Amino acid sequence: MRRLLTTADIGKLVRKERRRQGATQAELAGMSNVGITFISQLENGKETAEIGKVINVLMTLGVDLYAEERDA
Repeated sequence: MRRLLTTADIGKLVRKERRRQGATQAELAGMSNVGITFISQLENGKETAEIGKVINVLMTLGVDLYAEERDA
């Protein structure tokens, strides 16, 4: 499990997993029902990416997303 602190961290994870699976950005976009531009922007760490679409892409790649509360 890895800690993701920025949108750039999420983008790097998406790119790494997409490439590991041998998919192009166009293929991932099609499987995730999003545009190629969205995948490109996500992989480049765009901060205004729609969270619902991000979660959909992660699910398509088989990546689970967890949140854990920090101690105060």
